[in-house]
Amino acid sequence: MRVDIKPELLNWACQRAGLTAEAISHRFPQYMAWVSKETQPTFRQIEQFAKATYTPVGFLFLPAPPVEQVPIPDFRTVANKKVHRPSPDLLDTIYICQQRQEWYRDYARLLGEPSQSFVGSARIGASVVQTAKAIRDKLGLNIQERQQIATFVDALRRLIEQADSMGIMVMCSGVVSSNNRRRLNPEEFRGFAMSDPLAPLIFINGSDTKSAQMFTLAHELAHIWAGKSGVDDAQASSISGNEVERWCNQVAAELLVPMASFRPEYDKHADLDTELPRLSRRFKVSTLVILRRMLDAGGIAQKQFWDAYHVELERLSSLPKPDGGGNFYLTTATRVSKRFARAIITNTLEGQTLHRDAFRMLGFSKLETFRELGRGLGVIVK
Repeated sequence: MRVDIKPELLNWACQRAGLTAEAISHRFPQYMAWVSKETQPTFRQIEQFAKATYTPVGFLFLPAPPVEQVPIPDFRTVANKKVHRPSPDLLDTIYICQQRQEWYRDYARLLGEPSQSFVGSARIGASVVQTAKAIRDKLGLNIQERQQIATFVDALRRLIEQADSMGIMVMCSGVVSSNNRRRLNPEEFRGFAMSDPLAPLIFINGSDTKSAQMFTLAHELAHIWAGKSGVDDAQASSISGNEVERWCNQVAAELLVPMASFRPEYDKHADLDTELPRLSRRFKVSTLVILRRMLDAGGIAQKQFWDAYHVELERLSSLPKPDGGGNFYLTTATRVSKRFARAIITNTLEGQTLHRDAFRMLGFSKLETFRELGRGLGVIVK
């Protein structure tokens, strides 16, 4: 059966997916003929086209291209200007996280779990030092203990575990769901927070560096404390024009690198090329965060900060990207959060959630994978 699809909708689907006409024509040789109306695609071809462009097939039958909005507040900026068009990867990631959060909210409500009192306990503009201390105390985050951790990876894993234990679902993934062909771009977004008194959720873009992920997690924790959902490009070095982002960046920097701990460690007279990596390793944060704290401590001037910032940013951008390898089950638990995974596996085994729904939200389709993940998390004994 042939279907009549408007050319502007075909073009729109390609543009939102970041595909050129030439690229899509390799997959669909008749694409240009569809656009010129010389011929019409079959319904099956349109289904395949929708899948290739990550477009809901129903959108292609609309009278005009829709204007898609990020379903949570969007704080992302490029050159201090709002980012208007979200990618399908970002949208689909938020949608699946919304489904997980909605499921967990209902689960927590049925169990009679109390609301998390820390969600929304701070106000934007409140004392940065006091707010960071409140988060640190709730997490049980000991700066001296973290300084003894060997690597950035271990430090990040420890911080995620602490957030998970206190009631926050922390999901860290570099791909959409479990689709390794759809890698998330940290230049588009670094993370987002979805505030909820029963099911607070943080998502971290796992394609970013581990040290950058550490700051993103701290930034999103500040969002949860303020009760402000949002997707953002968390960077300690940037001075956002948005009050929410500026405050969250300040809280994150103070949380990870308290000024009271930083000043005794920081040698203002040492060579910057030596001191920067040393303090980065010491506090387990990116060199960009350390640069920002050096500026805050009065150790470097604005010009020196920005000169060093651009050099360091270029160096970090040239580093190899994470390959996403490792143990499948550990990776899956990290992608969906151990708190969520344990809850939905337990609930499914009790017959309260369909296996089909659990598989969809966990990102796989095999029963043995489900069982193996349950064993790894200690939910399934045998």
